[in-house]
Amino acid sequence: MPARVHALLVVRPDGHAPAARRLQRTLQALAGLTRRVDVLTVVLCGPDEELTQLARASGAEGVITAPRTTRYAEAVRMATPRLDGDAVWLLAQDTVPEPEALERLAGALELAPSVAIAAPKLVRWDDRTEIVSLGVSMTRFGATIGLADGQFDQGQHDTTDDVLGSDVRGILVRADAWRALEGLDPALSGADEGLDLGVRARLAGGRVSVVPGARLGVYGDGVAGLPDARDGGRPPGAAYATRVAQLHRRLVYAPAPAVFFLWLAILPTAVWRTVQQLVAKSPGRILPEWGAAFVAVVRVGAVAQARSRIHRTRTVSWGQLAPLRISRSELRNALRPDVDAADAAARPVRGDLGFFSGGGAWIVLAALVVSVAAFPALLAWPVIGGGALEPLRSTLGQLWADAAYGLRATGLETVAPADPFASVVALLGSLWPGDPSRALVLLWILALPLAVLGGWFATTRLTDRPVLRITGAVAWALAPTFLAALTQGRPTGVLVHLLLPWLFYAGSVAHRSWVPAGMASLVMVAVVACAPSLVPALVALWLLALVLTLIIRRGVGAARVAWVIVPAVVFAVPTVLRQVHERNPWGLLADPGVPWAGPQVAADVTGRAALASGFPTADPGGWGNFLASLHLAAPTWWVPLLVAPVAVLALIAVLTPRWLVAVLLLAVTLLGLGTAFAAIGISVSSATGQAIALWPGAALSLAWIGAVGGAVVALDSDLLRAGARRHGGLVRGIASGVVMLALIGLSVPALTANLRGAALLTDGPASTLPAYVAAEGRGHPDTGTIALTPLASGGVAAVVVWGESETLGGQSTIRATRSRPTAADDRVAALAADLITSSSTDVVSRLASAGIGFVMLAPVDEEDDTARALRISAETALDQRSGLDAVGDTSKGTLWRVTEKVVPRAGESAETQALARGIAIAEIAVVAAALLLAVPTGASRRRARRLSRVVGRPAQEVT
Repeated sequence: MPARVHALLVVRPDGHAPAARRLQRTLQALAGLTRRVDVLTVVLCGPDEELTQLARASGAEGVITAPRTTRYAEAVRMATPRLDGDAVWLLAQDTVPEPEALERLAGALELAPSVAIAAPKLVRWDDRTEIVSLGVSMTRFGATIGLADGQFDQGQHDTTDDVLGSDVRGILVRADAWRALEGLDPALSGADEGLDLGVRARLAGGRVSVVPGARLGVYGDGVAGLPDARDGGRPPGAAYATRVAQLHRRLVYAPAPAVFFLWLAILPTAVWRTVQQLVAKSPGRILPEWGAAFVAVVRVGAVAQARSRIHRTRTVSWGQLAPLRISRSELRNALRPDVDAADAAARPVRGDLGFFSGGGAWIVLAALVVSVAAFPALLAWPVIGGGALEPLRSTLGQLWADAAYGLRATGLETVAPADPFASVVALLGSLWPGDPSRALVLLWILALPLAVLGGWFATTRLTDRPVLRITGAVAWALAPTFLAALTQGRPTGVLVHLLLPWLFYAGSVAHRSWVPAGMASLVMVAVVACAPSLVPALVALWLLALVLTLIIRRGVGAARVAWVIVPAVVFAVPTVLRQVHERNPWGLLADPGVPWAGPQVAADVTGRAALASGFPTADPGGWGNFLASLHLAAPTWWVPLLVAPVAVLALIAVLTPRWLVAVLLLAVTLLGLGTAFAAIGISVSSATGQAIALWPGAALSLAWIGAVGGAVVALDSDLLRAGARRHGGLVRGIASGVVMLALIGLSVPALTANLRGAALLTDGPASTLPAYVAAEGRGHPDTGTIALTPLASGGVAAVVVWGESETLGGQSTIRATRSRPTAADDRVAALAADLITSSSTDVVSRLASAGIGFVMLAPVDEEDDTARALRISAETALDQRSGLDAVGDTSKGTLWRVTEKVVPRAGESAETQALARGIAIAEIAVVAAALLLAVPTGASRRRARRLSRVVGRPAQEVT
């Protein structure tokens, strides 16, 4: 037995932990040992009067004061010069040895002179049956593996002897080995210190032996070793410290020729591990990973010092350590979850989704049949037009170029960020690479079944009853605002209505797992891109979800909820900065796509009443036009009554047992209605001199999802207090039937509008410019066309279009919402004025030098005398101007060609290209991260099956 044992006790004050009480308990345990320590040195890391008094009263030979930030390795190194004994015992304020612990540790050193380190069995201070640590090993690549961590102590490891290393807490080290090894490595940042010391002791010819009979209770304060997390999660800073230690040890233990290449691989490995952590749904480890990587890259001196220490003491080869490392098969067994069969059988498991057996597939198929019957002509149309629809670019490269920062597809020398909606359009067009415009046709044909599909899945968060899921799906697909967007040709309104149920489906359970959080973040990007006017309502709902997570779940899952909005923010930043720079923040609310003043309610009492009923147009559901086509002069005041069943059930839901869910859905409805009321009074964009109010239909879609959800919650409860078990199903079925029949009746005018010719949809055009220009533009996309439109006010609207056509993805809200003319606008205005008058003789040369090769005088649908006179005057001036060759009249307007040599449009500057790359990299990175988070894994699916699919039910009710 060692003649003298010198104990080094490190203490750190902690305002969140009773350090004094624990130090007192540790000192009492030391006083009660069967084999007392011979010398005690206390290192106090941080000033604390109470701890100092306890240390001085303990009989310690010395109390060393160190800064609060001093790590354990540095603290014991400060005490090493005072070492007086044959063995050093490493302790901390939160290590409570049992009476025989030191006697058994010292006995292990006495019985086996080859043992350099004797390690105790660490157990939880409040549950001595749970093993905290009993030996540590590592994989081939240096990952630390605890051999018995967290296991129930049944004596199953009491025969363990030789190990590669151990936890640093409570180890007894021979004094000569401690001096030769130069103590703990301070570069390990507090992790794997015992493992590293054991590896170095093994290389020096010593052994590391665990002594299961020597037990120490530990609190896990983090003074020595990493702190323990009491909630079962990973303690703050543990991931960083563990990764720093692993990278440091990898560089220290590697053969000399491999060190440089391992150093070079640190940052690329961090990239790969970032992807792995996203797939594994552990995004919280990404920042620690990169922090550790940068530390390992710059801390070359610490690696050199550690390698030098090993070189001075190593007497055996690295190959002798191989048997003590953990193999791949042992690692699989260690990581395999040990689930008791009885517990697994008793645990509730979520049932099947029931998409096919519950009728979901059949209702989607029925919606497809209805869609084909309602829009049969679309099956033959290569391009869909009308309303706010325009063709897409003819190639994928041009589609995605419109989604990038740089020169815009309209306007003269306009450099600006693309609307996020351009990315949605590019993604949509990429679904049909050969002819992207056909993707819009398919969207219109599949819109009804896709709405039913989204509504059905969203309803699975509210009920597990098949009939109610079908009711919710039908109600969502037959929403008045959705049908209005379909018949009027509003792509943003259609897309928002198709996306919102998926945002509800994923967002309602985003707090549970990273998979729905990642999915919700991607859908949020698309929803915000299609309807920026919804941002205030969506941000309010996001904040509400975050607050509820912090209050109800005590913050568990708050990071997942917070992530939901991050990708949308990244995509919005370029546009936000530009609009703020232009002093036009209201322009951020503008509807993206083609600026179009289509039919919608007015900002008056009648209009607001229509909005409150869910109708975005003055003609509710199109019934006025429908009755007129039947030559019936009947009033339409009764049409909003068809929405009443949904509204009444949504209000009743507040009285059901799931009132909290109903209240939240009611809040969604009120936010949607409030946004719609505000939207009709805001005009931030313009076209051909006409102000365009925001489209309230997107906000009504948000309100509709709350109303339909509330109705489903009401139907899912027992509506009859007496005899509910006997008649509840009948009442539920009747109420569901009433809702569906009312909405089916409401949708008749909209679903027959295309057949009656009342819809605004048209066949094409394939280009908004004449065919001659379109053909030229396909080969020369940098050739522009200036389109002039006479106005009733006596003015002329002028726009420069580049390439073959104006396109849906080429529109820019920054141009449509500008509150004051830019220098480029002034140039276009001067060109237009000089073209239609004879005051300028060099205007054609200016056109050619600006890259404009064509001049088009566009027609007006309803032309008054003023506009007609202006048109005739403009045609005369253009025909007489030298340098212009009249091509002739076309369906798009009268066309002239510039005969002078046209200089191609100037390209983007190097600064613009660099900024475009930076924005693209940021957007691609955040989308890639969200996609990796959204990909389910086996573990995430297992966790999901333990929770109810329905939100707001007790945890034991799993479906």
